[in-house]
Amino acid sequence: MFDYIQLFKDRHLFNQCTNEEKLNSLLNEKKITFYIGFDATADALHAGSLVQLRAIKTLIKHGHKAIVLLGGGTTKIGDPSGKDTARKILSYDAIQENIVNFKRIFEHYFRDFKDNIEFINNDEWLGKLNYIELLRDVGSHVSINRMLTFESVKERLKREQSLSFLEFNYMILQSYDFLYLNKNNKCVLQIGGSDQWGNIVLGMEIISKINQKDAFGLTTPLLTTSTGKKMGKTEQGAVWIDQKKFNSYDFYQYWRNVDDSDVEKLFLIFSDMDKDDISQIINENINEAKKKLAFLVTTDCHSEELAKEAEKKAVSIFEQNSYDNLDEIIFQKSDEINILDALIQKNLVASKSEGKRLIDGGGVKINDLQIKEYNYNLNHSNNDQVLKIGKKKLFKIKFN
Repeated sequence: MFDYIQLFKDRHLFNQCTNEEKLNSLLNEKKITFYIGFDATADALHAGSLVQLRAIKTLIKHGHKAIVLLGGGTTKIGDPSGKDTARKILSYDAIQENIVNFKRIFEHYFRDFKDNIEFINNDEWLGKLNYIELLRDVGSHVSINRMLTFESVKERLKREQSLSFLEFNYMILQSYDFLYLNKNNKCVLQIGGSDQWGNIVLGMEIISKINQKDAFGLTTPLLTTSTGKKMGKTEQGAVWIDQKKFNSYDFYQYWRNVDDSDVEKLFLIFSDMDKDDISQIINENINEAKKKLAFLVTTDCHSEELAKEAEKKAVSIFEQNSYDNLDEIIFQKSDEINILDALIQKNLVASKSEGKRLIDGGGVKINDLQIKEYNYNLNHSNNDQVLKIGKKKLFKIKFN
């Protein structure tokens, strides 16, 4: 019998699961339908979501069918899980725009598995839901005492932070999603991030009481470094999966520059390579291993062609010392702009204080000249010179 649960554990895709043994047996007995939901609170997904996307791929590669639930309905409420404050309420038009973008990203990411994946918007049923019927049919099976034990609720109440009735209803709606998909799509497993455990368990309990069927839940861990720090952030903000928001070269460089201690774990998550093969390429040459990792992740999320272009550009800049392929940052020829203002204007740092820390640490150079003063100004005399941010970010200055 194939051990699916152990596979998830070995590939760092496992946080916790309900009834491991029974779920493992079910996955071996037949091809199941499972689902995972994504609320459209932003217009794209960041790298932290890749653990969940890899979990989906792991199961569909073994012939199981995935439902990617686009949260057009639940996004109208806002999930309190893992949040200190209420999420910003988005307009219906904004939610719809985000849903369209999410679907485009998912369709590209799962481009080789179209037959094993279906995209459904939960607004199809939540938008038509009669509140009185929901209270009568589902509310009678939900214990408020039970809901108060869930971490997403407990933590907010513990900090004496407001938890609106709107948010409190979220877990009921997510549970209803699982109930609906179980009844109408024969979905028996929900996968979610680690903060979704309480919502998933509540959905399973409602399925047991109303549909009188078994259901299962599995959560994935956060994407973290070996020190426990969340991955998927840079000085400029989130590392977005969508190449329209985060270009392929920067995406490639993010993975190329991960810490040596994280390379094995990331290979296990983002590849199907055996652990012995991963250990071998790491032991032979850690830098070559990082290049391979960056190429794999960029190919997975963007495309092999874009990964090759990013790799070629990185080799040209950092190994052949050629600056012909550098991205340009463009200013008007008549302008003279302070270095801190320039860094912020071009989204190279998030704030002036961050820019000052970068300068203080020797992390800003024009060609090989280290910038030491905050009042340094860029002007047309800097045209075609190279702005270096840290060790790995280089740009050609252009004054038009």
